[in-house]
Amino acid sequence: MGMPPDKVADLIRAGLPGAEVRVLSDDQTHFTARVVAPQFTGQRAIARHQLVYRTLGALVGREIHALSIEALTPEEAGSGRPA
Repeated sequence: MGMPPDKVADLIRAGLPGAEVRVLSDDQTHFTARVVAPQFTGQRAIARHQLVYRTLGALVGREIHALSIEALTPEEAGSGRPA
């Protein structure tokens, strides 16, 4: 049983309001996510990943077998959005 990438993206957006999220998957169980969020400002990589995992809860390890995360602040992403 898989999960569409857009559903994963919606869950991340719901948990990190204002985030820009792109999620890709070839098989609906292994995902790559690029998350640009002001909530990441001042956070180390591990804390950023934990924030993303928290938005997905129990789905990680079940419907979501693997998740590769690129977690950036708006400044790091060059989006020009204020932190």
